[in-house]
Parts: sequence; C-alpha cells; structure tokens
Amino acid sequence: MPSIVTDLHLHSKYSRAVSPQMEIPEMSRQAQRKGIDLLATGDWTHPAWFGHLQEELEEWQAGIYISRQVGEKTKFLLSTELSCIYTQAGKGRRIHLLVFSPNLEVCAKIITALQARGANLASDGRPIIGLSCIQLAELIFGIDQNCMIIPAHAWTPWFGIYGSRGGFDSLTEAFGEFEDQIVAIETGLSSDPEMNWRIGELDRRAIVSFGDAHSPSKMGREVTVFSAETTTFSYHDVRKAISAIYLGENTGMLKLDYTVEYYPEEGKYHWDGHRVCGVVHTPAETRTQGTTCPVCGKTLTVGVEYRVEQLATHSSEAHITLTAAGTQCISAAGRIPYLKAVPLQEILALVEGKAVSSKTVQQQYDRLVTAAHSEFELLFRMSLDELNICAGDQIKRAIEAVRLGKLRISPGFDGQYGTIELEIEKKSKQTDQLQLF
Repeated sequence: MPSIVTDLHLHSKYSRAVSPQMEIPEMSRQAQRKGIDLLATGDWTHPAWFGHLQEELEEWQAGIYISRQVGEKTKFLLSTELSCIYTQAGKGRRIHLLVFSPNLEVCAKIITALQARGANLASDGRPIIGLSCIQLAELIFGIDQNCMIIPAHAWTPWFGIYGSRGGFDSLTEAFGEFEDQIVAIETGLSSDPEMNWRIGELDRRAIVSFGDAHSPSKMGREVTVFSAETTTFSYHDVRKAISAIYLGENTGMLKLDYTVEYYPEEGKYHWDGHRVCGVVHTPAETRTQGTTCPVCGKTLTVGVEYRVEQLATHSSEAHITLTAAGTQCISAAGRIPYLKAVPLQEILALVEGKAVSSKTVQQQYDRLVTAAHSEFELLFRMSLDELNICAGDQIKRAIEAVRLGKLRISPGFDGQYGTIELEIEKKSKQTDQLQLF
C-alpha cells in the first residue's frame, strides 16, 4: 500500500526569520530530496504570498496543488498559521493555530473576512489576529465547514494551546462550542505522542506532527505519514483521515499510519529553566523548588514535560517494536504509532565533528540523498547492509544508533535546544561518543 509522507506546517519567505528560499519551486525541489510527498503552502493569508500561490500552483486534485514550474512529484495543501493574541478570563492568551483550507477560493473568503475584522495580514506571513480561538473558529467554520483548525505546537510555553505562559487547561476552555470541531493537535518539537496520550481529552483526537520549517533544510524534521489506497487523493481524503479518530469513521482514500518525531528532549522547551541565568530544572526539581529563578528571582519558563504532568489524567501503556529496517516504533492500543528521528544533516554533523552548515556536511548530505533518492529513504527504509554500501560504516552505525534510541540528550529549556550524544560501538567494541551542540 502506498505511503504519503506529509509536512503540513511551514512558513514562506514572508514570515519573520524565514529563509528567502522558501518559495514554491524551491520548496518543491527540496521536498523531493527529503522524501516528502505533500507539503503545506504556509502563509496563505499574506497578500504577496497568496499572489505567488495563485501564480505558481495549479490544482492537481480537489484541494491538492502542484508547482507549475517543477511538476507533480511534490503536492501542496493550503495550510497556514495564525497567531491569536487576546485576553480571556483575565489572562493574556497567545495561541498559534494551523488553518487548513479546501481551495484557493475559500482562502480568499477567509482573507476578506479577516481584513474586515481589522487584521493586518500584510504585516507578517504568520499574522497576529485580534480574535479569540472561539471567534476565529466561528469565522472559519462559518465560511466553510470543510476547513480544519489544528492547534500548532500544542505545548510550547509561549504560543501553545496548552502552553504554560499563554495557553489553556483544556480545548473546551479555549474553543467553547467549537471544541468538537477540533479533531487533532500538533505535538511540536518538545513533545511526542506518548506524552499527549496521557491527556484525557486527546484520547479521541489525532496526534499529528509537522516540521514548522523556516528554511528548506528544516522541512520534514517531523512528518505525518498516511497509507493510501491509491496515489491519487484530495484535500477531503486528508481531512477525513485526520478526523477519523474523533468521528469514528473514515470514508476517504487515506488513513493515518504513523508520525515521525524529533526526540522531544532535543526541543527548545522540554524542561523548565531560565536561559539567561543558565538555570535548568527537571519537573521534579520545579515541584520542590518552585518556578522562581534562584539566580535573578524572575519566573522560570515552565517547559513541556512539567506541563504535561500538570494536565495528565492517566498514564501511558506504550510498547516498543522494531520496523523492518530496525527503527524503534512506539505504539499503544488504539493509538497511531510513531518513530523518533534525528535529521540526517545533524547526524552527519556528529559524524564529521563539524557544524550542520559546514561545507563538509552539506557535500556529504548532497551525495547521500542523491545516492539514496531521499533523506527519508536513508533514515527509515534502507537496511543496514544497504546503508553500509551507500553511506559507509560510520554513518551506517550513527543512523543505526538513532533508529534504536542509543543516545543521551541534555534536554532543551527556555528556548535553547537540547544537546545529543550518540553511542556508537566501534568494531573494537570501544564506545565512540559523538556530540551535537
């Protein structure tokens, strides 16, 4: 059965701190190197980007588009991210939401409606919308019930729906009467599905994962993979697959198969801390010592693991099996399984002892994805023997270590990424530790 690898959260060059390479033709070309079949367009509320989409895209199937320049190997779905900043119940709320649209015509209607509500959509590719989650849901679903709203990076302290700084304790509190139309949440880099499986209101919702890329190299660092009855599919097939857990039915051509996750400890907000003061706390330390920075007296940024424990209603009963290629697969009854990964360029940086952006790493990356046809193929599908032929013994052993979870991570906190060490057995049986900063 065919697989459809998707990354449905990214940004265009019109968002702050985003590479100028994030245009449709280049995104399409890089997606092919990554092994991504379906990408988000990102940022379709921005006037200049919406014009670019109208020029560069043509509809391939209902609600699924391709690049006029590059062709149909990479497909696009109309997804954008909006920033809702407002006050509710006496507390400031800052929530980022992904909005999926079934076609360009619906996008145009939403753009007009947001502008009528005073939104300055030209300010940024991810604009600040002065509407609550409830008001935005009312506007979006009032225009087309086939749209989807998915809370982005749900646990991020500053902009997650469950975030410690600007979020809520429940989807009901956030979305009110529209809560039953929120059928999925996005994990974000600092959480994984098993953490989300502990939240009662997520028992019947899909847990999806995407890369939130600001440059072509970051696309696909998290993905959601669908199994397909056919290689031809529509927006509605994607929507029905994501909604299936909540609705209890799926009449579409796609099915949620699994997600690929960043190791959550590597994410920037996994533990609690204050980066300026170099203070980092485990959740247990925060419970005993409180949330005040012992150095400066300011409030620590409470991270994802602590926040999950605050809201958890039950434990997880996950178990691990191995895929055919030898990657750990984490699953539980009634749940969509997932794999964990370190992006190939980060693995190569560990092996070479150089920065990810170095010429050596980039040349190695180009050579390997050309030989293997995609990064996804190297990380998840090739056998160890095939990896040895394609990449050589040292890179093969590094990828094997990632597949088996043989690594140590100093967790990230307060906007600082975690650091990784891979434990690789040399042929002499001595342990070779490779560290990534």
